[in-house]
Amino acid sequence: MIEVQGYDGAVVTPHVLSTQAGMEALDRGGSAVDAAIAANAVQGMVAPETCGIGGDLFALIFTDGEVTAVNSSGWAGSKVSADLLRDEGLTSIPQHHPAAVTVPGCVAGWFALHERHGRLPMAGLLKRAIELGRDGFPASTEYHRASTRMAEFLAEHEAGAQLLTEGRPARGGERVRRPNLAATLERIGEEGAYAFYGGSVAAAISAAVGGLITPEDVATYTPLWVDPIGLEVFGVTGWTIPPNSQGYLTLATLRIFEELTPTLDPGDPRWTHLLVEAYRVVAAERDDMVADPAHAPLAPDRLLDPDRLTKMARTLSLDAVTRRSTPTLTPGGTMFMCAVDGDGLGISLIESNFRGIGSGLGAGDSGFILHDRGGGFDLRPGHPNEIGPGKRPLHTLAPTLWTDDSRLRAVLGTRGGYQQPQLLAQVAALMFAAGRSPREAQHAPRWTVAHRGEAVTDVDLEPELSTEIVDGLAARGHDVRIQTGRMPGWGPVSVIDIDGSGLRTGAADPRVDTASAAVR
Repeated sequence: MIEVQGYDGAVVTPHVLSTQAGMEALDRGGSAVDAAIAANAVQGMVAPETCGIGGDLFALIFTDGEVTAVNSSGWAGSKVSADLLRDEGLTSIPQHHPAAVTVPGCVAGWFALHERHGRLPMAGLLKRAIELGRDGFPASTEYHRASTRMAEFLAEHEAGAQLLTEGRPARGGERVRRPNLAATLERIGEEGAYAFYGGSVAAAISAAVGGLITPEDVATYTPLWVDPIGLEVFGVTGWTIPPNSQGYLTLATLRIFEELTPTLDPGDPRWTHLLVEAYRVVAAERDDMVADPAHAPLAPDRLLDPDRLTKMARTLSLDAVTRRSTPTLTPGGTMFMCAVDGDGLGISLIESNFRGIGSGLGAGDSGFILHDRGGGFDLRPGHPNEIGPGKRPLHTLAPTLWTDDSRLRAVLGTRGGYQQPQLLAQVAALMFAAGRSPREAQHAPRWTVAHRGEAVTDVDLEPELSTEIVDGLAARGHDVRIQTGRMPGWGPVSVIDIDGSGLRTGAADPRVDTASAAVR
């Protein structure tokens, strides 16, 4: 377990090289946003199984007592047709289908954040990622596993081939070079967002998906500055991104849990039982509630309406499980990182390719793989999340940021696809309801419930959960399944906690060996 403390800047990311890049930006006088951009660029270079410039980005920013948010998720191409996809016999969008690709929002998100909160030149922020691409970096265990799974697709094009070593997946510790991606990042640093959203890169994106996305679709893409949605739980206020993010599930889960467990201890089986049940009752509606902001059926503030959540809480039992449908399965390849600078600006940033390395489709000789976030769309006619030109899909990305009155209290997030709200609710409940330290909350064993689109009662548990809790869940009707060890995919959670004196405590998740935290 890595936990660090200090009174100045702090960075927590899924990879030590990303954390180093973020800290280097702070050391050069950069803001927390500068640190996040530098860390994100390195993460996409050295861990493409988590994110990259072919993916999407969301961020929450705290500064001067205010929380703001950017939705830099991409839209479907103008040539996409739900009818044609259904005519292909599809009921969902496969990972490697061209329609799974939406316009990548990451780079536009960087520039939107940088325009408001950056202090250092963009070229300097991308320098470390460029150097690693040209000089090489050691492949991690996760990198090896991901490139092994996707080797067949990666070998088919130039961008993917550079993720391999001598035509095969790089073993852990072997040097990997990605000079084409380094060259693209260098152009972005020198020329701005146009180097990605115009010219040869935009043309390569269009060609990779058979024209479903046109160069104009790419060139006209813009991120959205949106009002975050917030809710008070356990004496602090949690903030997240409104739909098309599923982020509201975390806060709704915690509010329902708070209503049911004002005096419980985490060692009581009812704590875990009711946290599971609180998640299930809100997750059951996710697929019908989360869609492009222009098409979502409820206004964002209605999703977290206390009266609505109280009605949900009243359907739960302290002593028995309730069988409910679950959302569809949407696994993810994602990075979450957080940073706080010496001036108190904090950022909760999440960026993703979706399923591992993404669609497996490469954008010409630009060196990056396109994500498959279009897989989050629905193909049911008339559904709010039905795929259509210019629409943003349901997103599993669900960052959080926490305030206590007018001060920043914590930044908290994770990867994990559909599991993100489950994992975050567990860590947040331990920190804010039970008073556990970030280290203790990270170290505590976790659970997840499956997403199958059908009514289920199964709960997967890490083996360190006590016999009392395991037996208590089974007695209440949960179908308990004990895992063989700590689950790397149930994280890494990244967290920075800030106490009333300004002390920053950063904690990296022990489940992933590259996870890293640092302060200055």
